[in-house]
Amino acid sequence: MNINKHLSMLKLTGFFDDFTDGELLSLFETNPWTIATYAKDSFIHMENEKCKSWDIIISGRTIIKKIDENGNILTLTEFGAGQNIGGNTLFSRHPFFPMSVFAKSRSIVLHLRKDFVLELCHTSRNFLVRFLESNSDKAVVLSNKIKSISLKSIRTSIIDFINYEYFSQKSENIKLNMTKKEFAEKLGIQRTSLSRELCKMRNDGLIDFDAHSITIADHSIIKNL
Repeated sequence: MNINKHLSMLKLTGFFDDFTDGELLSLFETNPWTIATYAKDSFIHMENEKCKSWDIIISGRTIIKKIDENGNILTLTEFGAGQNIGGNTLFSRHPFFPMSVFAKSRSIVLHLRKDFVLELCHTSRNFLVRFLESNSDKAVVLSNKIKSISLKSIRTSIIDFINYEYFSQKSENIKLNMTKKEFAEKLGIQRTSLSRELCKMRNDGLIDFDAHSITIADHSIIKNL
């Protein structure tokens, strides 16, 4: 395995600003790491699997999902090239993944073992600060996602999504760059529940929709107007 061709990507993450290329290569020669390629839709880590590494995504996209005993799927978040996974679990006293990690597209992932991460923290204060910041940010994302799901009705979740996309796309006709299944997982609900609520909102004159878009029919659902 050759880390040389991935050094530029590592530098872009901001974690390795204190290291020269030579220093990084030296660290990679003396510490445990692997690079693995994952096919689209394959597991990178399974729920309850022991976390043994801090992972940096070299290319592709990964997605974090929670699947309950009834088969309901909650999509927590996605990560792309340059982002990382596992740092907030690796040093836990119970270092087991609480959710599953999938490759949303073909992905190349760098796995740095725990001893390597400790060496990086010991060597560079900048790395340590960025590592702690990254883990803290992920804890906030998880907390907000759980609070959002536990307190919101399905309709409120859909309206919040519409609001966000309305201002992002600057259009009353909101393009859905995902399947209905992915949309439901994003909201943490079943696909049938999503379809049922969308139909109710159409009957109430709030929206119209098809397989690829949602059109706002009643602007009262846009909160900032």
